[in-house]
Amino acid sequence: MTNYYNKDFYKVLGVAHNASEEDIKLAYRKLVRLYHPDVSKSEDNISKFKEIQQAYEVLTDENQRKKYDILNGYYRESIKKEFQKKSDQNKNVYDEFIKKSQKASKEKDIFSKSINEALDNLFHTKKDNTIKDREEKVVINGEDINLDINLSCFEAANGTNRKVNILHTGPCPNCGGRKFINGSECPMCKGTGQVSLQKKINVKIPKGVTNGSKIRVKKEGNKGLNGGKDGDLYLIVKIDKDPYWDTEGLNILCNMPVTPAEAVLGTEIHINLMENNLSVKIPPMTSSGQKLRLSGMGLSNKSKTKKGDLIITVQIKLPDSLSEEEKALYSKLYKISNKNIRKDINHVK
Repeated sequence: MTNYYNKDFYKVLGVAHNASEEDIKLAYRKLVRLYHPDVSKSEDNISKFKEIQQAYEVLTDENQRKKYDILNGYYRESIKKEFQKKSDQNKNVYDEFIKKSQKASKEKDIFSKSINEALDNLFHTKKDNTIKDREEKVVINGEDINLDINLSCFEAANGTNRKVNILHTGPCPNCGGRKFINGSECPMCKGTGQVSLQKKINVKIPKGVTNGSKIRVKKEGNKGLNGGKDGDLYLIVKIDKDPYWDTEGLNILCNMPVTPAEAVLGTEIHINLMENNLSVKIPPMTSSGQKLRLSGMGLSNKSKTKKGDLIITVQIKLPDSLSEEEKALYSKLYKISNKNIRKDINHVK
């Protein structure tokens, strides 16, 4: 408690020297609404608020208020009576206190220090930061963090590993989120009451996750304070649009391109899906848009009691380029073909 003797904290809060703790808190709340930095950013108001904060912290702490009152002459008679109720040992402490205060009366800094030492011995209090010590006993659990993670449909179906960048935010451990310490801006959080820290972790994405589902990573949320539990990280799955793969509930949808020759003659296509090597037969004379369903080859629900299907939609697609031999064969096929596939469309020849 340095230089408290030259400040009238009761006057700062606008209360009497014998004001109750409730009166002090009530006066403090009224002043905060007028001078808090969130209300006014002027230098005068910020300075005033720091003074109000310092006065409040001292006068609402029983031991600090006793020391302050003694330094300013408000508590001499009552504190003497309390000393007299103590044991002989405490009486010796009081006598030592009087000697030190008289000896250092012309040296204010030494006077203040001597009184603090004597009072600390009498009341068995810690020498510094009694308010901070009290705050550190308050257990605060860390909040959970929700973070979107974008996956391709194939990654969602088969599972993958991802490196995730997390921004942890929590109460400043130095000021406990109060923004100020003894009326001064906290040097660690710069008066914000919070600190942030980035962290990269590797996360295993299980196979079969669906759009909008959550992946929980324990204890990777915001950190708890004073022994509080750490929060969890929840990754919210967002499945990206893909020209070939998509999901619909538990079903996996696949747009499968085939060449005209494969559609006419039939073919066999191999798909590696969720650790399954699937062999899909495209039957001869398959039309574009025709669907093939493989039952039970889709995603599973959380309880693993139900599985969706793999639904393949055939899309006949021409190659990007043709050789001269291929063009010659298509020309020959065009000449010998006599089937009119547009005969059922009115007004078309």
